[in-house]
Amino acid sequence: MKSKEKAKPAASAKNEVKLSPREKKFQDIRKKLIEQKHALLSEAGIALNQLPDEQLFPELGDQASAEIDRNFMLRLRGRERNLLKKIDEAIDKVDSGNYGICESCGQEINIKRLEARPVTTMCIECKTEQEEEERLREK
Repeated sequence: MKSKEKAKPAASAKNEVKLSPREKKFQDIRKKLIEQKHALLSEAGIALNQLPDEQLFPELGDQASAEIDRNFMLRLRGRERNLLKKIDEAIDKVDSGNYGICESCGQEINIKRLEARPVTTMCIECKTEQEEEERLREK
């Protein structure tokens, strides 16, 4: 897994591969994803060490407050774990050449969208449609 995270070595003069502007952007996005992953892992380690211990407080209000804080921190860690999974998937897609293709319609995802949300798997049209369907189901 670590070998995937290292920046790709520069090609030699003989074997230099020309990347399209879109592929160059993908490599920039890949670097940002790796930086974001390392930052999340670092923050998660620090935060887990700072989780309040489960302890009994003499006041029920204090006990409830401590439990709410702990649950909130654990939910944040869960969200970060999901984001880490998406980051790994995006890095794998860049490496395999499948990055930037909408999983729903198969069209290229706009580069501006990928730069704004590098872990996205859908183009804006398909994502909007998905959100509309979800909103209608909630009613």
